[in-house]
Amino acid sequence: MSAARRALWYIESHHAAPIALADIAAVVGLSPFHLSRLFQASTGTSLVRYLRGRRLSEAARRLASGASDILEVALGAGYASHTTFTRAFGEQFGRTPEQVRAQGLGDITLVEAIKLDDVAQPCTRPPTLVDAGALLVAGIGARHRGASVASIPSQWQQLATQCPRAPVVSYGVCCNSDDEGSFDYIAGIEVPGFASLPPGWQAIRIPARRYVVAWHAGHISAIRSTWYWLLNHYLPSAGLSLADAPELERYDARFDDTTGHGGMQIWLPLADTAHTGDTACA
Repeated sequence: MSAARRALWYIESHHAAPIALADIAAVVGLSPFHLSRLFQASTGTSLVRYLRGRRLSEAARRLASGASDILEVALGAGYASHTTFTRAFGEQFGRTPEQVRAQGLGDITLVEAIKLDDVAQPCTRPPTLVDAGALLVAGIGARHRGASVASIPSQWQQLATQCPRAPVVSYGVCCNSDDEGSFDYIAGIEVPGFASLPPGWQAIRIPARRYVVAWHAGHISAIRSTWYWLLNHYLPSAGLSLADAPELERYDARFDDTTGHGGMQIWLPLADTAHTGDTACA
């Protein structure tokens, strides 16, 4: 059973208990950050948001069935007080617990248990370990959450417009992830420094570190399948752990930004405790 499936099973079996991300990660055998990225890549939602949604959805069902004691329902959903439960419930459903108990579920959208269909696509060539030097990247940045990732290609379009003579190599940088599944994405290029950047550009300094470098050979729209295989299968089987650090997409002359074909590299930062095998220099 994959790590993502084990995490989903544990959530469904224990969401009434006071479990947190660290508890689930310990059961699955991954670091909390690695599990967060894996779960997001596998399901399209963050683990923390999914766990909260499942708890509140089961609470809504209990209330709609006529549960008399809202505090008891709140405690069963992992909330210590009526106030914090009511606030979270309202943010999730746009209704108060009292309204759902009196009026039923109506048209509120519940978070149902996810049945995960594995869509892992192994790389056509074995990933390699690379020790890379420090990198300065600047370009078009935006904060993403959930469905907003569909707008990432527009960032590349803006970069092409503002930098028509961009270098052959460009980078997509994923950074500043949080437990809710939000992250910053920068479509950018390597720069010598951060002075005199175009107005509105975002910049990031990426320290030297070790990466797993993988080749995604398919169409760019299928990149999620490669990410899923790397996070859910390759890294755990190789005894490697993902670091809480920027992740890179590297595009060079082989990638055709008109057709989306040609292939590109995925660079995954490794935790310092990761196994040290054969390496190559970037």
